[in-house]
Amino acid sequence: MGGYILVSVLILITCILLALIVLVQNSKGGGLASNFASSNQFMGVRKTADFLEKATWTLAIVLLVLSLFSVFVIPRSQVQAISDTELRQHVETGTTQQPVQDYQMPPQED
Repeated sequence: MGGYILVSVLILITCILLALIVLVQNSKGGGLASNFASSNQFMGVRKTADFLEKATWTLAIVLLVLSLFSVFVIPRSQVQAISDTELRQHVETGTTQQPVQDYQMPPQED
């Protein structure tokens, strides 16, 4: 159960980061990324756009991998295994329940 919660939290964090990065970037290299780069010339607009694009692809791949991995850590209930075993025993032994023969309609109220 702890592994499932951990993977779920990681998926949630990845989704939030991915949404923020997509909102920051613009398809033409402008958007909020150009505002950050104009005040500080540490990275140019193009390098910022490249970083945001790489971050978007990386987070998308991480989200895909975490989603696929979550299938393996989903907690399974034992009730299904018990009913499957009970059904299998009935099939192997050939025992079935007989249908009810004396079923009567309930009285109708006038």
